[in-house]
Amino acid sequence: MTHSSVANLDQCWASLDSLLADLSPDEWATQSLCPDWTVAGVVIHLIAVEEMLLGADPSEFAERLPFEVVGAATEAMSTLSPAQLLDRFRDVTAQRRSELAALDDAGFDTAVMTPVGPGTYGRFMDIRVFDHWVHEHDIRRPLRRPGHEAGPSAERSIDEIRMSLPYIVGKRIGASDGASIRFDLSGPVVASFTVRVEGRAALRDDALPVDVTLTTDSTTFALLACGRIDPQAPIDAGAITWVGDTDLGERAARNLRFTM
Repeated sequence: MTHSSVANLDQCWASLDSLLADLSPDEWATQSLCPDWTVAGVVIHLIAVEEMLLGADPSEFAERLPFEVVGAATEAMSTLSPAQLLDRFRDVTAQRRSELAALDDAGFDTAVMTPVGPGTYGRFMDIRVFDHWVHEHDIRRPLRRPGHEAGPSAERSIDEIRMSLPYIVGKRIGASDGASIRFDLSGPVVASFTVRVEGRAALRDDALPVDVTLTTDSTTFALLACGRIDPQAPIDAGAITWVGDTDLGERAARNLRFTM
């Protein structure tokens, strides 16, 4: 059975390709949601990481990820035009599609280092889906070009955040022992996650009462969790709301960031 990340990455690459092909030179030069990168800079980053992976057996990443290669490739691409970057994006993703399609279960099960610690190559590719999906919205949001907010890749990305909610609630929000928070996502990815602090924060699959329920849309939830937007704007716009413990709800809305 083909690993789910193959189809999800393909969806991300196809969506990005369609988006990038429609951009003007000024849009390529627009500041993305990542402080250090323009739209072109985001694309360069995505290309560089895929080129790092290209042609490498998963076992080559058993001990470490050679991110110095990414830095060198990023610098080398800094002078390329938008058309050249799009061609290079298409070239590397076409090759990566072929490689991943040919990889068997044992390949995806290979023990490797991932950006979040030891895991498998399959887990690493799931993280790549999350990275691509978030970076796509780093481009879409400032350009006011909404899209790709639903579907398997979006769901996979929201699940990546779900897995980090105990850390977010326990460390970032600082919920006290006995506290509980439910996160209701109204769509396009519809989901509900409950975290209870019982000695330590943990996800709970229950419908029991909670101290506060936080409601927002899935894209706002993701951008807040990834530190891409200032919480004040969605709070002021009513894009994120809470009922129950007012203080805990506000702390939750303002402290969802767990990565950048």
